[in-house]
Amino acid sequence: MRLLKTAFHPNVSPADVAPISEYHVIVRHAARGIVIKGENILLLYTQRYDDYSLPGGGIDDGEEETAGLVRELKEETGAQGIRNIKPFARYDEYRPWHKPDADIIHMISHCFICDIDEELGETAFESYEVHNGMTPVWMNIHQAIHHNEEVIANSDKKGLSIEREVYLLKVIAEELMPN
Repeated sequence: MRLLKTAFHPNVSPADVAPISEYHVIVRHAARGIVIKGENILLLYTQRYDDYSLPGGGIDDGEEETAGLVRELKEETGAQGIRNIKPFARYDEYRPWHKPDADIIHMISHCFICDIDEELGETAFESYEVHNGMTPVWMNIHQAIHHNEEVIANSDKKGLSIEREVYLLKVIAEELMPN
């Protein structure tokens, strides 16, 4: 899968993740879905951070990437009839990890294009997703990009992933959306 970008959180430098480093790095793989309908894209709106993101999340140990994608799309959006799954691109990021098992997380987001049935079913959000106010929405991709850029410029409550989401949405708009 093509690597689009490797991003480093401001508190993490490339030297921190070098083979010889004082920091313990863990790797987490995620699958993210790109579902397009005209100029609209299926996204998750998160009330806590006031942002839009691609649906998806962590791939479980031993789980195939596409199986993780299907599971996450069903859980977060209620997507049904997920089909025509094609690899799109990968986005790597290093950021601080605030749990005792590591200092830094290397998040590898595998992004896939796919089709789904027209109607969304019931979601199965995890408790933190409910607490954060996550909602699946069909959104004009250009409006989502603009909204997220405004949050980056003007909000102190932005989440760690919003820069990734803006970058990915811009690449998707440029490469996959109708002109």
